[in-house]
Amino acid sequence: MKTSVLGRFPTPTSPTVVTPTATPAGPLHVLITGAAGFVPSHVCDRLLSEGHRIVGVDNFLTGTPRNVAHLDGERGFALVEGDVSAPGALETTQVRVAVRAVLGDRIDAVMHLASPASPVDYYEHPLATLDVGSSGTRNAVSLAASHGARFLLASTSEVYGDPHVHPQPESYWGHVNPVGPRSCYDEAKRFAEAMTMTFQRTYGVDTRIVRIFNTYGPRMRPDDGRVVSNFCVQALRGAPITVYGDGEQTRSFTYVSDLVDGIVRLLLRPRADDSHLPTNVGNPGEFTIAELAALVLELTGSASAIDRRPLPADDPKQRKPDIARARATLGWEPRVPLREGLAQTLTYFRGAITEPGVLGGRVLPGQQRATAAV
Repeated sequence: MKTSVLGRFPTPTSPTVVTPTATPAGPLHVLITGAAGFVPSHVCDRLLSEGHRIVGVDNFLTGTPRNVAHLDGERGFALVEGDVSAPGALETTQVRVAVRAVLGDRIDAVMHLASPASPVDYYEHPLATLDVGSSGTRNAVSLAASHGARFLLASTSEVYGDPHVHPQPESYWGHVNPVGPRSCYDEAKRFAEAMTMTFQRTYGVDTRIVRIFNTYGPRMRPDDGRVVSNFCVQALRGAPITVYGDGEQTRSFTYVSDLVDGIVRLLLRPRADDSHLPTNVGNPGEFTIAELAALVLELTGSASAIDRRPLPADDPKQRKPDIARARATLGWEPRVPLREGLAQTLTYFRGAITEPGVLGGRVLPGQQRATAAV
């Protein structure tokens, strides 16, 4: 007798749900996935500075313990190695011990911030990217549900795809290729949003969704392949600067401290009829990639040439957030101009690229070198 393929997999069960309680007046007890990543590590710093307590979980696929090494010894912080996508990942002995020791078994909020977030990383780890958006989101929001805790999902502007609406408001459903090379990330995040909304509608979990636009600043990996890190590292090394297409595609760049401020404001916002709806957090200042390259060259004084390569498939031509919701509900808007943020980021990279074994300027797989032109 043949064994049914379906019989090999456990049937999903309904999550344990505890009725959400009001946000405590005192310090929050927070579990953060992906805590050793670029943005999440800054979130940890901000919350700890305000007296909140944190247990972080990270498998270090794209994050690094170095990002939170300065928090070693903090009584209100613990970091556990673990993959949030794995079955029972947030119920392991290690996690339980850390939660008991740091949070006293009380979890007020779960922040699901784990995911590869640059094209180079999610092209290299497509299944892990899909897993953390699907299984990882379910594990994290289920933990929140079982504690009656608030749940915050880090989503992305990539849910809008290559948009036909500009700027992009949260009401726009997007223009995404579900079978393209970027779909592992775009659709993972769209699925994560659907999972989050299902828990909110079905089980009454107090959920928040932040849609993050291009973010930069200290603790970016020099080799993460994002446009800001690539340009900064390449210019500092005098290497050609990789520009895809004609460089006229636009992005909106948010300095990390501005993004963290928006995320924390969203987390702490009192529950309301619309608090579960997605909120754009990004800088509405719009720059072409060519303008970014010119600014980096100016700030570094580099003589790097421009290395032009074919535009990757499904690369968005325009990106600019409509932040009316964030302004109205969070009292938030960005404060750090691109020139100022880049200057601080370059200071960080000048030190980071001297570390042994640190690479930089990674390019997308399959993008053959074209003739460099100034």
